[in-house]
Amino acid sequence: MQAGFAMLCAGSIRSINIKNIMLKNLLDACGGAIGYWSLGYAFAYGSENNSFIGSSNFFLGSVKDYTSGYDLAFFFFQWAFAATAATIVAGTVAERCKMVAYFVYSFALTAFIYPIVTRAVWAPQGWLGAFRTNGPSTTWCTTSQQEMGLCISGSFANNDGFYPSRLFGPGMIDFAGSGVVHLTGGTTAIVAAVILGPRIGRFKDEHGVKLISPNNMPAHSVILQVLGTFILWFGWYGFNPGSTLIQSTASSSYVAALAAVNTTLSAASGALASFALRWALSDSGLLDVTALTNGALSGLVAITAGCAVVWPWAAVVIGMFGGFLYIGFSNLLIKLRIDDAVDAIPVHFANGIWGCISVGLFASNTLVKKAYDYPTNSYAGWFYEWSAGCNRCGNGSLLAAQLVGVIFIIGWTVCLMTPLFWTLNQFGLFRVPKEEEQVGLDISHHGGSAVQLTKPTEEALAAHKRKSSTPHSPIPPPQAHEPQIAKVVEIEEDDAV
Repeated sequence: MQAGFAMLCAGSIRSINIKNIMLKNLLDACGGAIGYWSLGYAFAYGSENNSFIGSSNFFLGSVKDYTSGYDLAFFFFQWAFAATAATIVAGTVAERCKMVAYFVYSFALTAFIYPIVTRAVWAPQGWLGAFRTNGPSTTWCTTSQQEMGLCISGSFANNDGFYPSRLFGPGMIDFAGSGVVHLTGGTTAIVAAVILGPRIGRFKDEHGVKLISPNNMPAHSVILQVLGTFILWFGWYGFNPGSTLIQSTASSSYVAALAAVNTTLSAASGALASFALRWALSDSGLLDVTALTNGALSGLVAITAGCAVVWPWAAVVIGMFGGFLYIGFSNLLIKLRIDDAVDAIPVHFANGIWGCISVGLFASNTLVKKAYDYPTNSYAGWFYEWSAGCNRCGNGSLLAAQLVGVIFIIGWTVCLMTPLFWTLNQFGLFRVPKEEEQVGLDISHHGGSAVQLTKPTEEALAAHKRKSSTPHSPIPPPQAHEPQIAKVVEIEEDDAV
């Protein structure tokens, strides 16, 4: 997944910032690994019965499975999710974010903010999710709670035959992370974009006057965009079917196969829907490759929560609406003058919300029972409430749990990320100086362009080095290079003659 995000981001930004964005993607993987190993995994999956946060297994110190290696494999799998949540923001803040701010945010997200969301939704002790199934002592589910109906019995009950009830009965179903991963990352991205502000020249001219129409900052390479999309699409088959965690039973094999099929159909329908809508809205009949790639990613994000609990026809509907939602939310960001260099917010934030809500609409009670091993066909999405064999099962309880989950994830992330980004911004640690942004972060921070240097870029690099040694010496404006460009062309033409 990291490779896919790296290629997608590199292709979606300008060529003067490729090294910078690649380095940030590497930092997500490396810094995220250390942060999740040291703190994050313990906060998310510590064995205590605290439903909010764990407090054991820091630095994997409590790993006891020396035979199968399941604990270590589970950590590795969960680290991949944590790194994905962190790297979603890289594209949104591209071309203007300081490296130190990016590292601080990435570590904070993987070490604390994301693990708390994981604890709530995916840990068996979590207060929010459908996996809340265990409790080793009566103190976690008291006799009075049992008498009040706050605990239910089942095959995963504790020694007393009871465990605390899931939220509204079913709990929040997010099988592979529409909410946990993508909504957390997408919410972080929108907070960062608002505080950081748009790129220079995106919505205002050089005098600071608002432009009537935003300045288009074209992608560097459609080839890399498409390559990144295919890599991500392939990686999704590790996340969605892989979230069954085991393949040793017929039931788990069926769930994994269904997740793979639904992932494919939702991605395809999302891509076609966004591509068709962008073409229909274009005055010139534009056939937009970016609409196709981001539409596919939108469909993938949207199906991630419900890939194991909806039928294939519903996956097509979910993906199609996800593609439409991407186009609508992308246009909304422009109207609000929020600059997202790679459209990560429409893909991950908007479709993270939609993916969670779609479970509350389309989840089949039969598939929910199979995927989560519920004792009965108790809960279903709204469209199945009155279907045969369901007998109004759930009465909207699953949809309600999904909505509470969405509100919690957004609220938690905003409440922690807003002061973090605001503090970084106040101390001048968030955004690069104007002259460095204009010349490009590859030249101003990484010693040169990621692509072959031309005469003007070499001169820009030399000018930046002179500026570094003489702080008050300004970098020549871009137009100062135009005569040299013409001169180089003339020399090349003379040589050719």
